Amino acid sequence: MKTLWTALLILMLQFFSAQENEVYADGVFGFEENKTQKIFTDWTRVRLDPGVNTQVVDSLQTNQQVMILKKEETVLKLGERAANWYKISYQKGENTLEGYIWGGNLCVGYRNKNGYDFLFGLSKTIDRKNKEYNQIEKQNIAGIKVLEGSTLIDEVYFDTGKGEELSSASFNIESSHKLQNVEFTLKAMVSGEACGIASYDQYVLFKDKKLITLPQLMNVGDVGAYYHTEEYVFPNDKGGFPNTFVLKTEDMEVDEKDREKKKHSSKTYLWNGSSYKLK
Repeated sequence: MKTLWTALLILMLQFFSAQENEVYADGVFGFEENKTQKIFTDWTRVRLDPGVNTQVVDSLQTNQQVMILKKEETVLKLGERAANWYKISYQKGENTLEGYIWGGNLCVGYRNKNGYDFLFGLSKTIDRKNKEYNQIEKQNIAGIKVLEGSTLIDEVYFDTGKGEELSSASFNIESSHKLQNVEFTLKAMVSGEACGIASYDQYVLFKDKKLITLPQLMNVGDVGAYYHTEEYVFPNDKGGFPNTFVLKTEDMEVDEKDREKKKHSSKTYLWNGSSYKLK
């Protein structure tokens, strides 16, 4: 009997240990089968089978279009990025080839306008010191690249939080917002799903084949407890001013008597047609 209980205990420990070590893919890397995607990371390795220890059969460049054939169950986590492996097909010359790539090397969004391809993806995880708590934290870095065909024109990089903040993503092209000499504006967003998990909005101006990042916006909250919101008021928005964008911040927290206490603040940035500065 003692041997039986010992065996059961070992099985239970193994079960819970397996649950703790199980890796789940971040939602931004959930790509649909039978749909096209694009490569974000240059020299992305194509493998014979899913897994980092399998044979490399090819490599793909940024902006290469691929077809998602199958989503594999295998998940690889590198830093704060966790993604499935995908079976893909792609064109090289007149040949259609197949293989497996890691989903973290794919774009999480891409757009085309005026002959340019704009790619949004997650590039890496870095260690960054949190000065407030005097500790090292993992931080994901995202990027936007602009290409003309296979030629890289420009690229910019910015923070996107941790793995739990990568539940969903969006990438859109907006107007110039009536900012002088700006051709149009890109907006990249990543967000978590749970309360207390931040979302990040990154605006990037496109002018003269250059990408110009604006200060990043962060929004976070817990229903009935607190929230922190940030938004821009551009010249074409209600209350906007010519060649100016205003960062508006609102903070709310509920005190011990269930009363909402709100604070508002703002920063004004002046745009001179090629760069901006804090007023």
